[in-house]
Amino acid sequence: MKLNIALLPGDGIGPEVVEQAVKVVDAVAVKFGHQVNWTFGLTGAAAIDEVGDPYPESTHEICMAADAVLFGAIGHPRYDNDPKAPVRPEQGLLKMRKKLGLFANVRPTFTFPSLIDNSPLKRERIEGTDLIILRELTGGIYFGERGRKDGGETAFDTCTYTRDEVRRLAKLGFEMAMNRRKKLCCVDKANVLESSRLWRETVQDMEREFPEVTVSYEFVDAVAMRLVQWPSSYDVLITENLFGDILTDEASVISGSMGLMPSASIGIHTSLFEPIHGSYPQAAGKDIANPLATVLSAAMMFEDAFGLKKEAALIRDVVNQSLAEGLVTEDLAGNNKAYKTSEVGDWLAAQVSLATGIAASVQ
Repeated sequence: MKLNIALLPGDGIGPEVVEQAVKVVDAVAVKFGHQVNWTFGLTGAAAIDEVGDPYPESTHEICMAADAVLFGAIGHPRYDNDPKAPVRPEQGLLKMRKKLGLFANVRPTFTFPSLIDNSPLKRERIEGTDLIILRELTGGIYFGERGRKDGGETAFDTCTYTRDEVRRLAKLGFEMAMNRRKKLCCVDKANVLESSRLWRETVQDMEREFPEVTVSYEFVDAVAMRLVQWPSSYDVLITENLFGDILTDEASVISGSMGLMPSASIGIHTSLFEPIHGSYPQAAGKDIANPLATVLSAAMMFEDAFGLKKEAALIRDVVNQSLAEGLVTEDLAGNNKAYKTSEVGDWLAAQVSLATGIAASVQ
């Protein structure tokens, strides 16, 4: 099978962790007889530095022509520390989501048996956690009208949703729930926000289309509490852009490290796969960043973009093996030996090449 993949390393540790995922993808392709065609594209601060645009048209054309996008991270301290910067790396991320039609961000949260005691939460609270947060990605406050008035003394950001935007995300959530434990939670703030009331009305109207799915409706503040109290009670959660941004980062620590959680952004055109940890500029260039979230994002890419479940399972299996054997970077090593980013990538690729069968995946 020919796999045409756009490669967008981005900023910070993005290039380092993406490089390790490329090693693993290439090893999987050799093992299963696939042909991978990688096409590099500029994004983020790196793109601003080179062409003045965090998501240039040339990169968009590369993404549109690809079957999938493997993405690193966007962000740089010089923009974080300059609130008046006219062009920012994050603008490229929003632009990419809008132009590619990436309306749904899929973030799984699960635990690894060998790392369950690394979590800041008690073992008995998180054992069995296997949930997905589905975040609406191209609407809401991040894309609404914004500005300043009163001579700059007052600022506003508007949260706007259409019923169609809510419906297309909710439909995806219902379909995911049907293939899992048939539980769906709509997360909103309907006691205060009109946009949340539209979310709740729309999802309630859709319940009759999916009678096998048990639907609950919870306020975002309650969900924020329950995620640390009883995360295993959730299956699929759907929510708007801002709430999803916050809740998914909260949920990521359940596993014991944000450096372990993959994600996918899917929608109208080419789907994108990326780790959730951000650019982590403090670690850039030091060969210490954890590449496992990016490697697991590549596993999601094999399964969701190409329908190659065996390939995805093999990647998850070797990642679980690396955790069990302590072949990890310094964020997970504790008092044991810490391996370099590149060493972890080399080891994972080697294990893929040596594998003789497909064991159970980490999920």
